[in-house]
Amino acid sequence: MANVTQLLVEFQEGNPDAADRLWSEVYDELRRIAHYKLRHERSSHTMSTTALVHEAYLKLIDQSQVEWEDRLHFFAMSSRIMRNILIDYARRRSAQKRGGDRPHVQLDDAIVSAEKSAHVFLALDEALKQLTELDERLGRVVEYRFFGGMQEQEIAELLGVSKRTVRRDWRKAKGWLSRALADNAAPSESTD
Repeated sequence: MANVTQLLVEFQEGNPDAADRLWSEVYDELRRIAHYKLRHERSSHTMSTTALVHEAYLKLIDQSQVEWEDRLHFFAMSSRIMRNILIDYARRRSAQKRGGDRPHVQLDDAIVSAEKSAHVFLALDEALKQLTELDERLGRVVEYRFFGGMQEQEIAELLGVSKRTVRRDWRKAKGWLSRALADNAAPSESTD
């Protein structure tokens, strides 16, 4: 994986072979991230790990405005793009199903079942956007850990903080998101 940073530099400099070499270098890691993200999908889910990887890679390579810093930056962006692809997928699925009350969901439940219910996934995404507006680092920790499957050490390196800070941020973010999900679900509950 040490070659990834160099290949990103070559790609940005316009080397036509760099994209192909980069693909072969990062493919297995992108599959790991995609597999992590899709592992809680329902069995009838139509997006495969391979499809998610290929769609994400096409979007990554099309990032002409991005100044790639290193391999961690590339994989962090990969996580974000995969998240966006799955959110778009959930929105399309939710638009097709319209209707039904949104259930009251805690963050731990959302992490387990987010992909099983488009409404839960979309509620989690909306809460994460709000959290990121309040505290960008907390939002990034959730994004990298939940959506990207990154380990604490990788997140710490990427954000330039200690592993302990990442652990503390994860707990804080989970608490905030749990409250936000509970608050958002409360108005839709019946008061009969």
